Amino acid sequence: MAAYHVVMIHFPIALWMVSALAILIRALSAGPLGQAMDRALPVFLVLGALFGAVAFLLGISIWPWETLSSTPMGRNHMLTASWSLTYFTLLAVIRLVHGDRIWEGLSRWVMVLLAGIGVALVGITGTLGGHLVGNYTEVGQFVRILGWEIYTTYYVPNLTLLIIAAVSVVLVGIAFVGRGRANA
Repeated sequence: MAAYHVVMIHFPIALWMVSALAILIRALSAGPLGQAMDRALPVFLVLGALFGAVAFLLGISIWPWETLSSTPMGRNHMLTASWSLTYFTLLAVIRLVHGDRIWEGLSRWVMVLLAGIGVALVGITGTLGGHLVGNYTEVGQFVRILGWEIYTTYYVPNLTLLIIAAVSVVLVGIAFVGRGRANA
């Protein structure tokens, strides 16, 4: 049964990576290519969320919680998998609710930043999952440089928390600047 999770997880990963690329292209271009990417973006995001939910449910149904939670890597994989699925689902909701207005002003760059964060989240989630099944990558070494020992640490390291806080402050600042320009 584990093979089903391994195969299924590649669908949301691909859809989310293409979504991030579509966001970048649309943020940089209002031309025909950017418009085409924007029309496809909601489809990519919604399908990614649906396939992600299926892969997530397969993962938790195949491996018992006692097994997943018995190691820091298993707990971290479940944590980042939950974040990734929730993150891209919320990105889909944001795009569906705001429509084309999302590409006006600074919000286009917020979308690019959010897409970049999402790519990093999915990359770390995939790395942890790969390590759990014996497929090691260099991303694990990069995560260690950031202070997260993936085999023994079950927490978000201080540097990561500082980055999250800084990005949050920047996003709130951009929101206030954008709101001020919209009201002017």
